[in-house]
Amino acid sequence: MFTIQYVPRSQVQKLDSDSRVKRLLRIVKEEKIVLMEGKLKPEEETKLIEETMDMVDSKFKGVEVCTVTPQEKMSVFKKSLFELFFGDTRGMTIIGPASIVKEIRRDPNKIQLLMQNSIKRKRK
Repeated sequence: MFTIQYVPRSQVQKLDSDSRVKRLLRIVKEEKIVLMEGKLKPEEETKLIEETMDMVDSKFKGVEVCTVTPQEKMSVFKKSLFELFFGDTRGMTIIGPASIVKEIRRDPNKIQLLMQNSIKRKRK
């Protein structure tokens, strides 16, 4: 069994980058899959990976990260104008512990979370 924790944008938007990354990692270290409204900035995603690499040990194997952005057909001008006023917050970020999530695949129509096989069979 696994848990998905939804993190609304309102809970993390006022945090600075370091605090945002630490909060998300705290949830993932609890063996939960994070579904965050909005996207991490590229430097935040880099920081998340760096912090994760420092934490890897026999219990914590790392994370899988995927950012999903809606594929809207919008002119470059309109997109730039929208981002100027509202920021680049559209989309969502999925972060899962590598001990649970083997891989995250995405295509225009779906997102697939491939899970680790955690059932250990007893040998007779």
